[in-house]
Amino acid sequence: MSQYKIIFTGPVGAGKTTAINAISDVPPVKTDAAASDMTKNRKASTTVAMDYGVMNLAGGEKIHLYGTPGQERFDFMWDILTMGGIGLVLLLDNTRADPFQDMKFFLDTFGKFINDTSVAIGVTQMDLSNKPSIEDYHQQLQGFGLKPPVFAVDAREKNDVSLLVQALLYSLDPGLAG
Repeated sequence: MSQYKIIFTGPVGAGKTTAINAISDVPPVKTDAAASDMTKNRKASTTVAMDYGVMNLAGGEKIHLYGTPGQERFDFMWDILTMGGIGLVLLLDNTRADPFQDMKFFLDTFGKFINDTSVAIGVTQMDLSNKPSIEDYHQQLQGFGLKPPVFAVDAREKNDVSLLVQALLYSLDPGLAG
């Protein structure tokens, strides 16, 4: 039985905890604490160590899902969580002031890991703000020399998050996404 590890990252409020909750086949482990800094303007609690869930695949294989804290002050967890990972799901909140700046920051920060594995990008909150568009994201990514899968996703919807994970798996190995 094969076991894989995928990391979810992105800024505070992008939907990492919600996405893992939506697709995990076991009750997720969350390490939320009351937000005490400017994060509390976006949400009441924030992830301080990690979120953890498991997706069971058809052949008995398991994908372990790890969500990173979104705040830079917890970035020491980022390297720990990526160890042994096969890919990265980057969630971006389209209602933030500059989602392209967020995207560049996380692509740069996780650059070595992405180069060694792969990345898929999910843009959340597009129902609240449809600008920038998915096409705008593709154009930005071309400027970075990257062509990852990019989707508009509702982090609460299992099908949306599953599609993102499947796209990541397919980009790693077309045989994995079965």
